[in-house]
Amino acid sequence: MPQKPLTKILVESSPLEAMDLYRQNAPHKPEAGGIILGYRRDTHLHVTQVTIPQVDDKRHRYGFHRSAQHHQQVALKAWHASGKTMDYLGDWHTHPELHPSPSGLDLNEWKKICSQRKSPMLFMILGVRGDLWVGLGDSREITRCVASKN
Repeated sequence: MPQKPLTKILVESSPLEAMDLYRQNAPHKPEAGGIILGYRRDTHLHVTQVTIPQVDDKRHRYGFHRSAQHHQQVALKAWHASGKTMDYLGDWHTHPELHPSPSGLDLNEWKKICSQRKSPMLFMILGVRGDLWVGLGDSREITRCVASKN
């Protein structure tokens, strides 16, 4: 069986800082999320931007539903500004957990996204202390990634 090529994921600091603003580090903070934008370079992903929660998103302590319209507008603007080279890489959201991990609902939603795309998709969940769960999905499976900081 042929081995999958190794995918490296580079995440710039500004998307992480934007996500961290919505970390659920207090009981009153609802889940938040958005889409991940950046570049595909062969099998590698370069995350340069994320959308932040928009006015029509549905946010609760234990749930988040991203409304597509405003996130898509932000993504389209970024795509044009990049000379039409930036791409939708995946989704991110927060969880009110010390060690975040995807729920069954998360996995089902991500599988739907992956089934509609030919390229691998990136998924990130930010926990209450800033721990980050990172996964990569394709049409067959969603695999947790090993993260390291440089």
